[in-house]
Amino acid sequence: MNYQEFNDFCSSLKATTYVVQWGGAHVWKVGGKLFAVGGWAKDIEPDADPKSAYTFKVSEFNFHFLSDEPGYRPAPYLASRGMKWIQQFDGTDEDLRYYLEESHRIVSLGLTKKKQKELGLNQE
Repeated sequence: MNYQEFNDFCSSLKATTYVVQWGGAHVWKVGGKLFAVGGWAKDIEPDADPKSAYTFKVSEFNFHFLSDEPGYRPAPYLASRGMKWIQQFDGTDEDLRYYLEESHRIVSLGLTKKKQKELGLNQE
């Protein structure tokens, strides 16, 4: 998945907003809260060409599972502060879409019930 496909996918999720910040990263939010970032790949392999990298929030179980999986690592900056965020720098598009949807869901569940209702989220 390239950054354009990443942005297209994130924009298809409900109640999302997009901003470029933090040195040109593609930042996606739901209800004003961060759920995905495209970028931050510079320090994966020193002196190598930059790779695409995608950062997202995960459950505690998935954090422990993905932390040791090839192509994934605890997200720079976020995981070092105790947050359950993973960065994918080498993996399948299908897996990435799944984890982006899950991140969107997890973050949206952290919004107030009023905000969720306002945005039409989690109303099933």
